Amino acid sequence: MSMTMEDDIKRWTAKRKAALVMEIIQGKSTVAGASRAFDLASLRDRNLGR
Repeated sequence: MSMTMEDDIKRWTAKRKAALVMEIIQGKSTVAGASRAFDLASLRDRNLGR
């Protein structure tokens, strides 16, 4: 997903989400890295209500 996904993701399908989760599980990416790369809020930020 890091380099194989298109740069501008407009919609997160289940297939894209699963691919990102698999990369994190396999150690190819980190949660922090994916959050930065895809401009995603971290779970910590969501839990704090930011």
